[in-house]
Amino acid sequence: MTQEETFKKNGGYFIDGVAYMDCRETGEPVPNVSLTAASVMSSNATLNRCLSLMSDEERNRLFGSSSTKKGPKKPRGWRWMNEFVDADGNVFHKGEEQPDLKGTRPVTDLYALKMERKAKKITNAKKEKRKLLARAKKQKAAKRAKKLNAKEALQKQKDFMNHKGNK
Repeated sequence: MTQEETFKKNGGYFIDGVAYMDCRETGEPVPNVSLTAASVMSSNATLNRCLSLMSDEERNRLFGSSSTKKGPKKPRGWRWMNEFVDADGNVFHKGEEQPDLKGTRPVTDLYALKMERKAKKITNAKKEKRKLLARAKKQKAAKRAKKLNAKEALQKQKDFMNHKGNK
């Protein structure tokens, strides 16, 4: 028996000259298989098998879990704030920790910061909308004026052709 016949007997097949065999765990096709292979495992099946051998703690440590993260929560841009105080009472000026001021300032209210940013975003959107409306109004007025000027010019030409002059 040739290698190709043995390969086909083991469940292998060819597509456009490339040897394929289905994964024994998931059944997905695996390309570029050796003709001497008896069976194959896909990369996904191998990964799942490796992960199943790990404990939950090891998986969380390796891939990180939102429940295992510890430490103070800091908002976006805290490094550029004039003053930021985290939940532990650490005081930061422009991202630089000030250990001598620890515990002397009240904790920065993250909810108030969020609401302030949200309000600013809304006012900026309103301003932008007003600008766009004003621009559209100007363009519409300019088109109307251009149309009127074209009508006046056309009427002047008609009057000239009909020998009607301004008296």
